[in-house]
Amino acid sequence: MSFGRNNVTLRVKMELTVVIVNYRVKFFLEQTLASVQEATRGIDASVVVVDNNSGDDSISHCRQRFPGVAFVENTENVGFSRANNQAIMAAESDYTLILNPDTIITHKALAQCIEWMHSHSECGAIGVRMVDGNGVFLPESKRAFPTPWVSFCKIFGLSKLFPRSRVFARYHMRFLSDRESHKVDILSGAFMFCRSDLLQQIGGFDEDFFMYGEDIDLSYRICQAGFDNWFLPVHIIHYKGESTKKDSMRYVKVFYDAMLIFYRKHFPRSRALLYPFIKLGVGVRRAMAIVRRLFKRKKNDSGFSNAPWVVKSKNAAEVAKKAGINEYVTQLPQKGRANVLLDNASYSYQEIVELIAGHSRRGVEFHIFSHQNNIIISPKMKQQ
Repeated sequence: MSFGRNNVTLRVKMELTVVIVNYRVKFFLEQTLASVQEATRGIDASVVVVDNNSGDDSISHCRQRFPGVAFVENTENVGFSRANNQAIMAAESDYTLILNPDTIITHKALAQCIEWMHSHSECGAIGVRMVDGNGVFLPESKRAFPTPWVSFCKIFGLSKLFPRSRVFARYHMRFLSDRESHKVDILSGAFMFCRSDLLQQIGGFDEDFFMYGEDIDLSYRICQAGFDNWFLPVHIIHYKGESTKKDSMRYVKVFYDAMLIFYRKHFPRSRALLYPFIKLGVGVRRAMAIVRRLFKRKKNDSGFSNAPWVVKSKNAAEVAKKAGINEYVTQLPQKGRANVLLDNASYSYQEIVELIAGHSRRGVEFHIFSHQNNIIISPKMKQQ
């Protein structure tokens, strides 16, 4: 933005650029954009969606609803890193938020990140307390660098055996409270709030990482540049990439291949020692993925559990009818299983995030009713 004054042009930076890379998650993307629209009220922000050749109507669908969003349509899937860099390098703002298309964010989260950046000049990037679609804390919200020892403990289960140990469980840093602010090593690429000039200075993401591991590498290079990464205990929801299930064998292979790229780049002397353990880890994880599939809880034909429905809405009867729910209650029981349906016309996304994060318990599954599409947005939904 430019202003002319006495023949001098003054350039005023925008406060925030939100960058979202999309691939075949149309309804999740629409929900994310709606939450971003709400969260950025009062913030001078622009939003850029880079589509990696989804091959569906993701962009045409969302462009109609969000005319203020800039959409970039790639003719091929160039990967997460390169697609993000297309927007990162063009950003003209103080801060850049790298955001997944299957998240729900809040104004509170953005405001706290901006305030933290203002008061901590040494902070290069910020991550937040991510919970999944059912309100369960996601440990990848804060991690340590995968040094050879940290990786060994993770691959061979020592971090699970001693989850609070500062020696054996550094990978997810469980010994640090997720209810307090901490300086950490690694932030998740699902939500990385960064200084734009720093991000551009270090070249954005390393495009050798097609998918996975790129956030680890970027976090590492931010610290190499002399800045700190911070974790703040403010909630957002991350549906955790339902398009790439973490119990799938494909995920295991791609993830560990990314780790090999990281080690070749940053720990070259350890490569010969680490490679056999990484290969062994891939085999073990693949076997675990097969076992999980065999024992996975079966759902009914609708994809939802058979638990009773709780409809939270100002017009519960209307929402239940549109959602095809015949029997329901309006109050969450104190015990037992339940499917909780939250009406996005009755609650703000700030309220939805707080409700899910604050009422998480075993056996309770949360879903959001989209009035715009008359569908249920669920952690287990199949994208169309």
